[in-house]
Amino acid sequence: MVQSIERAAAILRTLAGGSGRLGLGEIASSLDLAKGTTHGILRTLQHVGFVEQDRVSGRYQLGAALLHLGSSYLDINELRSHSINWADPLAARSGEAVRIGTVLDGRVLVVHHVFRPDDTFQTLDIGALLPLHASALGKVLLAYRAAGPAAPLETFTRRTVATQRALATALEQVRDLGWAAEVEELTIGEAAIAAPIRGHGGLVVGAIGVSGLVERICDRKYRPHPHLVGYVRDAARAVSRDLGAARR
Repeated sequence: MVQSIERAAAILRTLAGGSGRLGLGEIASSLDLAKGTTHGILRTLQHVGFVEQDRVSGRYQLGAALLHLGSSYLDINELRSHSINWADPLAARSGEAVRIGTVLDGRVLVVHHVFRPDDTFQTLDIGALLPLHASALGKVLLAYRAAGPAAPLETFTRRTVATQRALATALEQVRDLGWAAEVEELTIGEAAIAAPIRGHGGLVVGAIGVSGLVERICDRKYRPHPHLVGYVRDAARAVSRDLGAARR
């Protein structure tokens, strides 16, 4: 065994399992390593793009190069095939449409779509591309990536997150809560809830969520119904387990 590689892998797993950015002391303490040793490994991982450091807080997160490797490992067909088993039950429990997405060329690619279980007219969304900053699926995917969409952000409605600062705040909330919501940010009268799908090592490789009319997804104060949030998070955990992620 090469000890330095083993320690580097442990640091990457710690960052992948965290709810947000972690400080040097937190990482060193959780792995029982000296700060100097931890800092040296982090600097090396940062040099090759596997780790990035926030310039303001000094905290660390997974880097774009590592996230790219993770998404390359799990192809779209594998994500879809494992998600299908849980998408239909989620639609049945929630009574809403279910979509599964991943990142493609700076947007959300919908790889699977289950219709709302009623007799209303619906259009199949498989293959549709959604904006990362104005969709629940996109916010989840953005929250666990090193780089976000470039400014300026496209505005779709008056409720669309329109600034980088507002988007950063929204993504921090997603990491804290473990799920994302979008209420009339893309289309007036519609809302959505989504949660992350994780693969091996805890890397976020996709997102699953429900979408529908605002009055069905949210209460009168535009807050997502807790039972729907629970259904979505349960489905996300189930898909993640099928993909080899550790239980959370």
